[in-house]
Amino acid sequence: MLGKLLSKRPIIQAPMAGVQGAELTIAVCEAGGIGSLPGAMLGSDALKVALDRIVAETVHPFNVNFFCHQPPAADPTAQNRWREKLAPYYAELSADGNAPAGPPRLPFSAEALSVLEPHKPSIVSFHFGLPRAELLQNVKAMGTLVLGCATSVAEAEWLQAHGADGVIAQGIDAGGHQGCFLPHSALTPLKCLDLVRAIAQVVTVPVIAAGGIANRIDAEAALVAGAAAVQVGSAYLLADEATTSAVHRAALQSDAAKKTALTNVFSGGRARGIVNRLMRELGPIADQLPEFPDAAEAIAPLRSAAEANSSGDFSPLWSGERGYLGRSLPAAQITRDICPRKERTIRG
Repeated sequence: MLGKLLSKRPIIQAPMAGVQGAELTIAVCEAGGIGSLPGAMLGSDALKVALDRIVAETVHPFNVNFFCHQPPAADPTAQNRWREKLAPYYAELSADGNAPAGPPRLPFSAEALSVLEPHKPSIVSFHFGLPRAELLQNVKAMGTLVLGCATSVAEAEWLQAHGADGVIAQGIDAGGHQGCFLPHSALTPLKCLDLVRAIAQVVTVPVIAAGGIANRIDAEAALVAGAAAVQVGSAYLLADEATTSAVHRAALQSDAAKKTALTNVFSGGRARGIVNRLMRELGPIADQLPEFPDAAEAIAPLRSAAEANSSGDFSPLWSGERGYLGRSLPAAQITRDICPRKERTIRG
């Protein structure tokens, strides 16, 4: 089933929490791709509103994405140590340490499942592994196809063995959070095309290429490497329908966008973004900070204070290695420009 769907719609818009809502999802679906809704930072009410809008405005297949991380135990010592390190920035920006941190990143739950069930999305994708077996079984019982994100061959094999209908091969060149969930997967990272080739040799389910795909040439190269479809994120950050902030858009359209790095300073988890002041001065990989996603709590007031002055020095400017090639266009045009043309018979 997944192979048939991807042969007709070989481009998936990557779910991008914090920079998009249902509008982008719908636009991509209507243009012939598979639009995605990021659910990791949506509470039940907001998730329902977004899903209601999607099913009302498009009849085409869409994806909903969730995280499957294990929330860390509260660690006041780590939080205090992290805030002490950030204290000079708080003073410089006159940032309010008690300002709201914004919506948390939540793992997939029975509550989220109950919101999903009436809408029956065609695809649900997961980052950081898969949910527990009971939840996964209930997702599949809706007739929904399941994708899991792999950053290594071992993760791809694990995902297939545990019920994924397809594997998203996320290369080290991809923007945003790396979906590592097995120990040591981050030690030997591969770029997207190399990872696709390696994974395609060991799994029988369709492989979706993610990372460094900015145009149709990139997309078709991924298919040659063994991918059934591509997942594209950074190219949509400048889309008319994206909610990308003004400072993020400005950074993407500047020379700074050509220099990205993996960093953990914004959330505690490794993610690729445009190098900015906080990354240069504290990282890009810092030690002695709270585990993912708890490091974000102390960063949020700094981000708000800086962005109020049109500065992205303390913002997570997520972008892949080729995000600088993004263009300010309607999402439909971006989808059509990148989508590979040839149809194929795909396993799975």
